[in-house]
Amino acid sequence: MSDNEKQLINPNWAKHGYIQVYTGDGKGKTTASLGLAMRALGRSWKVLIIMFTKGGDDYGELNSFRNLSPEIAKNLTIVQAGLDRIVYQSNKSDADAAEIKKGWELAKKAIKNDEYNLIILDEANIAIDLGFIDEDEIVEILKNKPEDMEIVLTGRNAHEKIVEIAHLVSRIEPVKHYWDKGVQARKGIEY
Repeated sequence: MSDNEKQLINPNWAKHGYIQVYTGDGKGKTTASLGLAMRALGRSWKVLIIMFTKGGDDYGELNSFRNLSPEIAKNLTIVQAGLDRIVYQSNKSDADAAEIKKGWELAKKAIKNDEYNLIILDEANIAIDLGFIDEDEIVEILKNKPEDMEIVLTGRNAHEKIVEIAHLVSRIEPVKHYWDKGVQARKGIEY
């Protein structure tokens, strides 16, 4: 094995936390991150999920998380940092900004204080894209995260600076979707 190959191997890989990004126009970014949360909870990790731009109560995943065993649920914190609607550039408001800011302040505190093993910033890429979270600020926070903390950002339109500092980036692209034929969002599948 060459010296270059040896340098690529991290003997403490299991103790190192990475930055993951799930982006693209395809379906499944949040679902993938929540599957990761379930895996981490199954290993007794402390998990924080902040759902930017998502409020309301009609999400199947929230119902599932509410019904976890007390032993597992004690390690999970979910914060909804959004109003009960879909936010676009054309309808964003000061109320959206206030909700997202609260969520971002909580995320920064949790990262700084090393309070969790896994933090999922669901739809953070959207919040950045809409100008609710400053891209340079989040990059700086991520660069200085605790070494063993895993952080996941989801949402379309991941900015290049986020992609650049991430250790894993999955771009989920649509190939075919039944929505294109007029099928509406279905309870239990899309929400």
